[in-house]
Amino acid sequence: MKTKITFFFFFIVMALQAQTVKVSASEPDANIIVNGQQVGVGTYKLKLDKAECYKVKVEKTGFLKYEATVCGKKAGPEAPKSVYFEMKRDDAEEASIKTDHANVDFSIEVNKDLSISDAWKLTTQIVTDYFDAIEVSDKETSYLRTAWSVQSFQQNTIRTRLIIKLSKSSPLTFKVKLVSESSGKSDTSVKADEQFHEWDRVLRKYQNVISDFSTRLAKK
Repeated sequence: MKTKITFFFFFIVMALQAQTVKVSASEPDANIIVNGQQVGVGTYKLKLDKAECYKVKVEKTGFLKYEATVCGKKAGPEAPKSVYFEMKRDDAEEASIKTDHANVDFSIEVNKDLSISDAWKLTTQIVTDYFDAIEVSDKETSYLRTAWSVQSFQQNTIRTRLIIKLSKSSPLTFKVKLVSESSGKSDTSVKADEQFHEWDRVLRKYQNVISDFSTRLAKK
């Protein structure tokens, strides 16, 4: 009987001594993720296996993502008693809007009172209102593509370009596409095509591009 009581108290002591880390975030509804699994919201008490390390992340839509690694006593540096994440707004999202204008071909039927030469001239004017550099411009085939315009943020890099091509000669119709892509990392090289993917948002400075074509170029 004495042996059983001794073991009972031994396990209680071991349980009390189990290493734990309090994980919390400034946003009370932020998701807490440990080793790829969501384990809590806002606050979570993480129990550490002394021989394991844990990758802790906190995420919330519209905010920057944060992560830290904490380890048990035998697996790495001694873990702190608590890990707190002061979350900041995602500057890329604040500088952009969600829109259905991104990465879609829009057909713009040109005002019949405009000649193809005048229409192309007006098209170029609209483009240069928004983009500094035109990479390709072929009046004969009515094809225009701007160079990439790149902007880097704390945790993202956004590149944007405009592509215009002839859709139909009669009635004269152009296809206009605002290409918006993100890399999910800061300071990504504009040439690193494999790191960029379509983004369903556009930077605010380009939000009126498509409507400008419709207003200034389209059939009235």
